[in-house]
Amino acid sequence: MALSIRAKLFLTLLLACLLVVIGTHAFVRWSLQQGLIELADAREGERIAEIAERLTMVYAQDGGWEALRTDPRRWVAILIGHELGRDAVLGREPGPGGAAEGPRRNRPPPWVRHALAEPGVWPPRSALDHLRERERPPPIELRLMLLDAAGVVIYGQSDRLAGARRRPLELDGHPIGSLAILPGPPLTDLPEIEFQSRQGSRLWIIALGMLLVSAALASPLSRWLVRPVRRIQEATRRLAAGDFSARVTVQGRDELARLGRNLNALAATLEGNEQARRRWVADIAHELRTPISLLRAELEAMQDGVRPLNRAGVDALHADVLRLGRLVGDLHELSVTDLGALSYRMVETDLRELLAADLDAFRPRFVAAGLRLELDDRAPGPVILSADLDRLSQAIRNLLGNSLKYTDAGGGLTVRLDAAPGQVTLDFQDTAPGCPPESLPRLFDRLYRVEGSRSRQTGGAGLGLAIVKNVIEAHGGAIRAAAAPAGGLWIHIELPT
Repeated sequence: MALSIRAKLFLTLLLACLLVVIGTHAFVRWSLQQGLIELADAREGERIAEIAERLTMVYAQDGGWEALRTDPRRWVAILIGHELGRDAVLGREPGPGGAAEGPRRNRPPPWVRHALAEPGVWPPRSALDHLRERERPPPIELRLMLLDAAGVVIYGQSDRLAGARRRPLELDGHPIGSLAILPGPPLTDLPEIEFQSRQGSRLWIIALGMLLVSAALASPLSRWLVRPVRRIQEATRRLAAGDFSARVTVQGRDELARLGRNLNALAATLEGNEQARRRWVADIAHELRTPISLLRAELEAMQDGVRPLNRAGVDALHADVLRLGRLVGDLHELSVTDLGALSYRMVETDLRELLAADLDAFRPRFVAAGLRLELDDRAPGPVILSADLDRLSQAIRNLLGNSLKYTDAGGGLTVRLDAAPGQVTLDFQDTAPGCPPESLPRLFDRLYRVEGSRSRQTGGAGLGLAIVKNVIEAHGGAIRAAAAPAGGLWIHIELPT
């Protein structure tokens, strides 16, 4: 079964929280263990330092190790402090009060009895076996061995010295022996082990509680995060069904918000295209209906005898058919230019030569109409660009024909050619009459004709400038219309070289 985005998001958040909890638990457990080990190491170092100090004092009092070598009980008392006071450790008698002077008496560890019962071996095997039965690690006292200055073992086992680290013993700056410390577990005291065990169990309980809290928070969070996705999903469903008025409520500036704004822009574009398509179909139907109706009316009038079937009537019908043919031809040209680069054959073209040829072709017609046609060439050197000769020439001729058709006699058209690095510009500026300012943005719309001085009875179907725009944009250029300084229309074209 396919999982929904909400389920995937919930599982992702839960998995992320699980990894964080496990990582935190592992880090805290490691940190706690390291802290306990460091504490145990510090305490162990202090105990070794105290034992070393006692041994140094015993050596200073006895003048050597012989007395201690023959007294295992005194060795054990030095290791554990014996809690009998300083005098008892040094072999002195109790003070006047009947008790040893120094620190208060403490109960000796349980392994001391086993150690004293086996005086010939150190560390005593019975004490180690006793601790092993209770699953207790050996304390630091049972991991210490005493050596004299020559390295001879006083208390310990020679075969176990290989892995031991040494702590020298000195008296007045002179070496008197050393303590060999056998390796062992970092935690040896029962309270430390029990504390570590309790904290480990509590950490697991805390981790489980945090995981449950994360699951409880991930569910509403995933629902909140998926809410914009559902709105986008609903809007796309409506768009797919043809409802181009669908919009997404956008909040925030994150990726989903940008996606919602892009979807709204797409919906607005689709809605505009749909409206344009409907207007386009309606305009085409209107443009075709008028000449067809006129043809039908003329033919029916001839059939009914209202109009005579003579050469003049046939010529009038032929003229109407030509106008209808031109309209259909313009529609075909517009549909072809709509295909863009799919039907364009780009070749290296000198725009100056192409423009001069088109101007020469139209110059007699301008002269016959009482108009001047001028070329203002400001481009240095050849103007080479990649273009379709026929399409680009068609665009230029449409602009020339447009000026020829709508410019008043006595005026004229100036074509300016200019070039800059990476770009060439063409400006067509004619004289009066001009276009109303509100009509300039719509001049390149299909079937749009200005209702005024530039839309005469001889005007076309309003497709010429739309074709020009398609051709220029297919060449990677841009086109815009403005009011000319001489009172006419200014068409500005930019093309990449």
